Amino acid sequence: MKQRRDSALSQPTEFELLPEDNTRLAALCGPLDQNLRLVEQRLGVEVRRRGNQFRVQGERSAGATQVLRDLFELTEGGKPLDLPEVHLALREHADTEDTTSVRAAAVIPLQSDDAARVPRGTIRARGEHQKGYLANIHSHDLTFGIGPAGTGKTYLAVACAVEALQGERVRRIVLVRPAVEAGERLGFLPGDLTQKVDPYLRPMYDALYEMMGFERVARFIERNIIEVAPLAFMRGRSLNESFIILDEAQNTTPEQMKMFLTRIGFGSRAVVTGDLTQTDLPVGKLSGLRNALDVLPGVAGIAFTHFDASDVVRHPLVQRIVRAYEGHGPA
Repeated sequence: MKQRRDSALSQPTEFELLPEDNTRLAALCGPLDQNLRLVEQRLGVEVRRRGNQFRVQGERSAGATQVLRDLFELTEGGKPLDLPEVHLALREHADTEDTTSVRAAAVIPLQSDDAARVPRGTIRARGEHQKGYLANIHSHDLTFGIGPAGTGKTYLAVACAVEALQGERVRRIVLVRPAVEAGERLGFLPGDLTQKVDPYLRPMYDALYEMMGFERVARFIERNIIEVAPLAFMRGRSLNESFIILDEAQNTTPEQMKMFLTRIGFGSRAVVTGDLTQTDLPVGKLSGLRNALDVLPGVAGIAFTHFDASDVVRHPLVQRIVRAYEGHGPA
């Protein structure tokens, strides 16, 4: 019986990708078939191709077949695939292949809307946690995204903000970050206050440029449709019809966090992101993000999404580094 089962598992899967388009097939395989080699390496299978006919051998051949079909869909129009896209598709497949091992990330059931549409295309969620995060942002007035670097917390929040602005659901985007000094003195940076603060907000600028284009972002900033400000500038304000993102929230104090959260006005939506393992506050100072996790669960209209190392969407080495630090414990 065991031999028969092993034999069944080793049976190859054969399929063809239609329409037969050499440009799309070349995009799928990558230079020197590097994309196919990555699928082989990650899933422990063997992939052979003749034209649009594929043959996959290995215990996970069914999964590899689905990954190749999904990647082929992305090549519509001859769009080339790069290794990061293949890596993301493989990680997404791993999430769905073993959903019982993935803990629930959201306080509400996952919704089918797992993408954000921006002027330069569609930003898709990767994995259950990112899907839950997007669902929470779309359905809650306030969403917290907590987890390690590289999990897409800020990028997806900016995508949702751009989508809301484009759909005229908000009138402006407000991007906020605490200007906490991480080993360097802010006062010694050259330039005026705006120039001193800009480096702290660069990740959000970069995301905006990618989604909307440099000229449009510059024009919106000039017209104050997109506002980028340090957290200290938020005191005393009430932000109506705005999409507000507080990034690096682990570097807020409890007082600053409360001040920020009470800025939310009518018709506004807010997202708070942070990584509790990378706090730059003075030793012994309580993080406002940590405090919010104790105070706010159960409050209607607020959702929490927790990411972990399996959600990292940067270079695979980053995922391994995060896991190594998690396993080592606090310094």
